[in-house]
Amino acid sequence: MNIDKLLRENIRSLQPYSCARNEFKGEASVYMDANENPYNAPFNRYPDPLQWEVKEKISALKNVPVENIFLGNGSDEPIDLLFRAFCEPRIDNVVAIEPTYGMYKVSASINDIEYRNVLLDENFQLSAEKLLSACNIYTKIIWLCSPNNPTGNTLDGEEIKKVLKEFDGIVVLDEAYIDFASDGSYTEFLTEYPNLIILQTFSKAWGSAAIRLGMAFASVEIISVLNKIKYPYNVNVLTQKQALIALGNAKQVKDWIKILLSERTKLIENLKQFSFVQHIYPTDANFILVKVDDANKFYNYLVEKSIIVRNRNSVSLCLGCVRITIGTPNENQVLLNEVSKFVTNQHMD
Repeated sequence: MNIDKLLRENIRSLQPYSCARNEFKGEASVYMDANENPYNAPFNRYPDPLQWEVKEKISALKNVPVENIFLGNGSDEPIDLLFRAFCEPRIDNVVAIEPTYGMYKVSASINDIEYRNVLLDENFQLSAEKLLSACNIYTKIIWLCSPNNPTGNTLDGEEIKKVLKEFDGIVVLDEAYIDFASDGSYTEFLTEYPNLIILQTFSKAWGSAAIRLGMAFASVEIISVLNKIKYPYNVNVLTQKQALIALGNAKQVKDWIKILLSERTKLIENLKQFSFVQHIYPTDANFILVKVDDANKFYNYLVEKSIIVRNRNSVSLCLGCVRITIGTPNENQVLLNEVSKFVTNQHMD
């Protein structure tokens, strides 16, 4: 696949900024190259612009070569960079499933790119045929999220592969919740599909949303483009240090996942007992999508009790739904206690 043909012309010809740390890799005894203050170590020095140490740890964990990894300020940074690299404003377009993560559409609007959404079916599954039918010669990217947000389900693998095989542009597969799913990551297919970009994050299973670190896995050619157009020091030293601590704590993360999956099952079983709960959709994530009699009333009641869930009532195909993130055993019990009171109040009314 010729990535250059997909790139915007100005990006193809861009001469990237070369920062001081790009010109030197490794450790030195004296740094006099970047106009830094020599005092207040270690915060006085610019961080590694390509985050090699963190990438090496991720590479070993994910079984993906270092050169196929991009790290960004959350997953939102590579999302934005992909629009800027491949989509010409007011000319090109992208296609995405609906409903899904809202930042794809927001980023498209910021970059002045037409955003075409294709509704999932009643089981929140995609149709490769419908997605491809929405494309034209100006479609540069197809956005998929699996497990999907806010629906929670894993997308059909065969349909994903059809899109990858038949679409001539970039296919982004956002796997923010993959650690909670029984299906494996698509990182094993990177060499098979050169147009595939996989997004993952430290914000969910890794319990590190505050450090804002997202991962993109793709071909060397695509990673090179992202490195070319990113800001020089996009991942700060505090984030890199905390990421290394987190990566050294992989066993703890696996334990957290086991607890959350167990709590997810318990929460689903308990919520099903309430008559105002119409349906709980199948989920492969650390949240559940729950259809209730009156989503707005239920949501507002929980807010009054200082319990914050996500009201998805106005989202396509999610009429009457709230999205509930799985909490600690204690947090889940607090929720259930308030749900019981909500039901009692409903009967009294």
